[in-house]
Parts: sequence; structure tokens; C-alpha cells
Amino acid sequence: MIRKLFRQMMVTQIVSSMTVTLCMLIDSIMIGRFLGVDAMAAYGFSQPVLLAFAAPGAMISAGIQVVCGRTLGSGDREGTDACFTVSAALTALISAVGLVFVLLFAGPLCTLLGAGDPGPGNPVFYLTRDYLRGFILGVPAFLTAQIMVPYMQMSGNRTRLVAAVVLMTVSDVVFDFLNVLVFRGGTFGMGLASSLSYYAAVAVGLGYFVRKDCLFRLRRDGLRRDTAGALLLNGVPTVINQLSLVLLVLLFNRILRAVGGNLAVAAYSVISTVSNLCYAFSSGIASVALMLSAIFCADEDRSSLCTLVKTMSRSAVAVLSAVTALVLLLARPMVGLFLQDDPEALSLAAEGLRLFSLCLVPCALNTAFKFYYQGIGRVRLMEAISVLQNLVLPGLAGLILSRPLGATGVWLAFLCGETAALGLICLHVWRANVRVRLSAEDFALLPPTFGAAAEDCFECTVRSTQEAVSCSEQAVAFCLRHGQGETSSSLIGLCIEEIACNIIRYGFSDGKEHSVDVRLVIQGGTRVLRIRDNCARFDPIHYLELHRRDDPSAHMGIRMVMAAAKDVSYLNTFGLNNLTLRV
Repeated sequence: MIRKLFRQMMVTQIVSSMTVTLCMLIDSIMIGRFLGVDAMAAYGFSQPVLLAFAAPGAMISAGIQVVCGRTLGSGDREGTDACFTVSAALTALISAVGLVFVLLFAGPLCTLLGAGDPGPGNPVFYLTRDYLRGFILGVPAFLTAQIMVPYMQMSGNRTRLVAAVVLMTVSDVVFDFLNVLVFRGGTFGMGLASSLSYYAAVAVGLGYFVRKDCLFRLRRDGLRRDTAGALLLNGVPTVINQLSLVLLVLLFNRILRAVGGNLAVAAYSVISTVSNLCYAFSSGIASVALMLSAIFCADEDRSSLCTLVKTMSRSAVAVLSAVTALVLLLARPMVGLFLQDDPEALSLAAEGLRLFSLCLVPCALNTAFKFYYQGIGRVRLMEAISVLQNLVLPGLAGLILSRPLGATGVWLAFLCGETAALGLICLHVWRANVRVRLSAEDFALLPPTFGAAAEDCFECTVRSTQEAVSCSEQAVAFCLRHGQGETSSSLIGLCIEEIACNIIRYGFSDGKEHSVDVRLVIQGGTRVLRIRDNCARFDPIHYLELHRRDDPSAHMGIRMVMAAAKDVSYLNTFGLNNLTLRV
């Protein structure tokens, strides 16, 4: 079930990760085709600001994935609502401050970014300033869209996410064409077009949060200081990750301007835009790894975490290998979308894009591992990987290789940096495990005392009533081996059979592929049974509440299970039903 869930979430997360990237890509194409190389260079100088504003959104989003993942995993509904309330308040505050700052200091900011001083001989300065002013108007929607994504993933609203991205993309294309063909608003209009498309995407997403069955609620008493601290603390690694990228872009812009002038900067702008689209695949895989690892870690589910490491690694290699092959094949047509009228810039960008694409597979693995490590609480490790991967290693390679190779040295720096970072991760894992092995268990980096020991845990996947009966019998035998009495062992087996058979009878009838995962842990005097399925939402606790006045002979199966449990909790996350019983 974890592998299937990962694949489903990965596709949606990749698409949602393209929300901002698609707007940037469309803007780049339209700017390059209709506004010229100077405008393209101005767009390149604007990139650090776009990344800088993405940083707080990414920080809050990452904090949500960790904190909300843990509260959902532990069944803390008040904590979940507090996380939602605090994240909404932080987003509103950052949006307001950022909007005012850029509008007031757009000119000095452009000079700081490398666009030069204002003057009649420097049109790039004014083009950069205009784009920033248009873009900043959409920052409230830009940040809101970022924090909505993890909440909609956790609630299983994957279809609505895709709809929001589709509307955003279509509206951005329409607004861009209106700008260049009708209103002729220049780079300001291009930034404003992206802003309007962000608002369109947010409008679709907000439809879920006003529904009665929304999993998340704004609460007046939800503005907790400890929750805000936890969100920011768990989001700091992502800020470090984003700021490292910002500094790398600034460094490479200056290197390229020194070795190749505005032409090389324009080529890098194209490569950066296409690379952001490629990075959406890596960040999509990594975001799913972060969300699932936080929940599995809160549940101390060792086997699920090891399965997650194996699944995310295989997905990263398979998906990004395909993306690499595609970019190598279509590099020249891709950059031709931006620089068709400038053969020299076109040739330079095509070469750079091909060399850059070689780093995508190690980049995907590095990104997946560091976000997984953040999810399990290895924050310092995540921060170290981020700085090395996104700044130190490629920056050093760029400074060294650009001297003899010029711009080509900068393109090769991406591959050198990502490969070196992956090598360092492997060395750290092998050192921590005191052995050299490429196993998911080793790369999971879980302490020996984490979770239940293998001999204290029984796990089984059920897809039919026959398998449910067999699972029940195996669970009874497992209980007896652990010194449980015959009566309690039979009761646990009966609970498993009753719940699993009900899920199969009523949940498998829609013709889709379903399964039921059973997990029983016995430690000391504690017996915890968790049953998870991927069928339609069904809360047995709420159902029994609604029918508590019915004939006592009705709903006997649910009544028997509830009576046998010391404590029962239900949660629907990622579109999965999770029923946990302490028997």
C-alpha cells in the first residue's frame, strides 16, 4: 500500500511542484520570444528575489509537513488545527511585509542583484525593476498556494490540486498573451500575469477549506506560540536549502557575466528556468518522502520507513533517468522556445542544458534523502546536505572550472557538486552503520531502539476474505507465541477478521484496486492493532455514534470491536483510513 500511495502522491506532488515553475517557464518563453535578450537578462537578475520569496513559503510548507504529519500520526486534532491556524497567520504576515518592502525598495534591490545602476545606457535595470513590481503583487497568493499543497495532500484532495495547477497554467498563458499582444505592458505586465494566475489557483484550492468535512479548522485559540516555534524550527532546514540556491544563483550570475557577459547570463536564465521544471520532479518525490516519513516516524513504524526509503530511491532513479534522456534529446528545441532569434545565445544555452541534465539523477537522490532525514528528525544532517549540495560543492566547482573552461565550467559544476554530495551521503551512512552496504535499512539511519523490534511486530496485507481469515489465524498464533492468553489472542484475531472482512465487503465494491494493511505490536502489556485501507472514507467511531440508539443486535461487528478495545482512534490521511485500537 505504501508503494502505491507513494506513486499516487508523487504524481500529484510533481504536478503541484510545477505550480510556480510553470508560470516562470511560460514567462521566460514569452519574455525571450517577444521582449528580447535584455528582458531575458533582467528576468535572470530577478530570479534570486523569486527564490527568496519562495523560501518562507517553503519553510512554512516543510514545517507543516513535519508538525502536522506528527499531530495527524498521533491523533492530535487540536494540534492539527493549531498548525493550520498558525501557518495561515504566518503566511499573511510575511506576504504583507514582503509586498511593502519590494515596492518601496525595488530600485536599490535591482542594483544589489547585479542589474547595475539606473541610467539611460542601462535598460536592464528598469526591465528588472518592472518585473519585480509586477511579480510582488502576487506574493500573497504565491505563498498561500505553497502552504495549501501539503494540507490538500494530507486530506487526499489530489484531484483539486491538479485542477488548480491546470487553471493556473492556462490563465498564465492567456494573461501573458494579452500582455504582449494587447496591453504591451512589458516586463511589469509579465510579472503581473503570473500574479493573477496564482490568485486563480488559490481560488480553486480554497474551495476545499470552506467545506464542512475539511480536516483542518481555523481556531481562535489555535495561535499557539509553541506551534509557531515548531513550524519555524522544522522549516529552517528548507530555508537554508532555498537560501543556498539563492546564493548559488548570485554567484553563478557574477561568474558568467565576467566570463561571457549578458549573453551568458541570459543563457543561464534559460537553463535555470528549464532546470526548475526538472527540479519539480525531484522536489515532488522529496516532499512526499518528507510527509510520509514524519507520519511513520510519529508512529514509530520502522518497516514502513525502510519501505519508504527503498521506494523513494527507486522512484528518483527511474523518473529522473527518463527526464535526463528527454532533456538530452530535446535540449535545442527547448532553449529555442526562449532564444530563437539569437543563434549565439541559443547554442550556448543548449550546450549548458545538456551538461546540466547529467546531474538530475544524483540531485534527485540527494534531495529525497535530505528531506527524508528532516522528516525523521535528523535536521542537522539535512542542513549540512543542503549547504553542500546547493552552494559549497557546485560553487567551488564553478569557481575552479570556469577559469579554464569559461561558461562550460559553470555548466559542469552542477554535475560535480551533486555527485560529490551523493558520495558524502554514502560515506556518512556507511560510517554510521560501520559497514559498506546499499540497503534501505542502512540509509534509513534509524537507531536500533527505534520502534518495535521485528519479533514484536506482526504485519500482513489482505486483499480477500480468505486472506483476512488467514491473517486472523496468523495473528492469533503470533499472540500465543508472545505469551498472550487464549481468550485475548482469539479476541484480537476476531477483531482483525471482523474489520478486514467488513472493509472488503463494503469498501472493495467500487471496482478499484484495494488492500488492507494489518499491523499488530505487542510490547510488555501493550497490544496495539492498526488497520489501514485505501477505500472510501469511513469512520467507524462516528458511524457507531450515529447508530447508538439502534437495535443492540444491529452493527454487532463494530460494537464487538469497540467493546474489546481500551482505546480507539480513527484518522483519514492521504486518502487512507487508519483505525488504531489498544486492545
